[in-house]
Amino acid sequence: MLEESAIVVKIDNGQTWVVGTQSNACAGCAQKTSCSSTDLANVLKKKPIPVDSELSLKTGDTVMVAIDESVLLRAAFSLYITPLIGLFIGAGIADSLVSDSTPYGDVWVAGGALTGFALALFIMHTIQKYAFLNYYARPVVVKKC
Repeated sequence: MLEESAIVVKIDNGQTWVVGTQSNACAGCAQKTSCSSTDLANVLKKKPIPVDSELSLKTGDTVMVAIDESVLLRAAFSLYITPLIGLFIGAGIADSLVSDSTPYGDVWVAGGALTGFALALFIMHTIQKYAFLNYYARPVVVKKC
């Protein structure tokens, strides 16, 4: 689990909203750019986000927020593989529709590949907007600090 400290900024209808706190690099490593422990903090710092919590909290409490690493790995895998598959499917469909004697046939295949790529990006955006972030990748409050 990736964990990061956060401050509760709002509690609205049982929903807890947090914003990340300033985190420092650990004593053993000053390279924050390559450190994965600050990944969750970068997301939390941008704006208040809703988190699931079973603890009784109030505004101003410092909490430890966690998200499962496997969820992030699956999201990254699908984010990279889906557009690549769309690219190849689009190119394959365009190649099967274009005959060998068609002028600029390669341009049509490239256009089909880009269309498949764009369609795959749109599908990923829709899945992320409506399903992934709302149901599967919700951070949870682990403990009160």
